[in-house]
Amino acid sequence: MPLQIADALAGDIIEGRFSPGERLNEVQLAARWGVSRSPLREALRILEKRGMVVLTPQLGARVTALSLDEVDQLFEMRAVLVGLASRRAAARIDANSARRLDTMLRNLERSLHNAERYERASAATTMEIAVIGGSPPLIEMIESFAHRIGRYARMGLDSAARRGTSIGHWRLLVKTLQAGDADRAEAIQRRLALDNRDEAVKVLRRKISDHCPA
Repeated sequence: MPLQIADALAGDIIEGRFSPGERLNEVQLAARWGVSRSPLREALRILEKRGMVVLTPQLGARVTALSLDEVDQLFEMRAVLVGLASRRAAARIDANSARRLDTMLRNLERSLHNAERYERASAATTMEIAVIGGSPPLIEMIESFAHRIGRYARMGLDSAARRGTSIGHWRLLVKTLQAGDADRAEAIQRRLALDNRDEAVKVLRRKISDHCPA
């Protein structure tokens, strides 16, 4: 139950239902899931480990603030991980895996009109590639990063123009994976991650500027 609550709260934070710096009301959240404060607090500790909330004695939990330093560091590390996953997937691709990638690509294309759906489809496709790559430790690391980086990834895909560029990279990546070109697949996947970082940084800088006028 604590893990289920943590995952649900993580989704709420990623999708902006809780704002950066907002205090999480434990009484309301416990009532929402019909649980005592004990499993809820365990869920909040899970989110603290993911870097999504800060727990302060006597003050409870607050959603972590967004940080330019964090977005830069997280995406750089994620680019290495997902690039390695694509390299492994290209080396292990088979007919069934190729068909699964076609399905994931169609899901991305159907989600283009909606930033929230597109970000989820992008994250799911990244995980599918990691699964094809066949490394449980790598899958675990990418999944862990997905929770922490989700808010920034959403920012990086907020505009229709940005999603249009992104889907072009995804189409090329799927084709490259299906061709078994490991070097190129790794490079394209890294580029996807770093392009998303660059856009997220621009959006976050605008948000910071709007809240801190000169």
